[in-house]
Amino acid sequence: MKTTRNILLGLTTAALTAGMVFAGSHTTPEGQAVAARHAHMDLYQFNLGILGNMAKGAVDFNEDIAMGAAKDLAALANMSQASYWIPGTTSEEFEGSRALPAAFTDMDDAIAKSTALAEAANAMAEAAGTLDGIKANLGKVGGACGACHKAYRAPSS
Repeated sequence: MKTTRNILLGLTTAALTAGMVFAGSHTTPEGQAVAARHAHMDLYQFNLGILGNMAKGAVDFNEDIAMGAAKDLAALANMSQASYWIPGTTSEEFEGSRALPAAFTDMDDAIAKSTALAEAANAMAEAAGTLDGIKANLGKVGGACGACHKAYRAPSS
């Protein structure tokens, strides 16, 4: 019960933080798009962290929490992000963006990488009812994330 409360608190904090960033300093369409991308990526990271910590044994496996995180991850991976990727939001055009220009010019590859992430996340959602299922699928999800980041994300400064 305490773990569930902590997860809900973490999700609420992430949503409120994203909302403050969105409403505060990013009032242009470009700023809103970049803030939305950042919030989306933060939620990926949050849910992957839950699954990764279980896989590493850093926290006890809990089927309900694992399934929730995996289903949330799949939902995020299957959401349309079309409104996040608008002109003027590359790392060369907008401060705080890490999206390389190639993310906007090689759309077929970007979409293929996004599809690969959705497929890996969907497989995780189906398998997360067991610790072995998480372990078997975590590398596939991480690999899909990494493939996109390697091609389309600027290094952090």
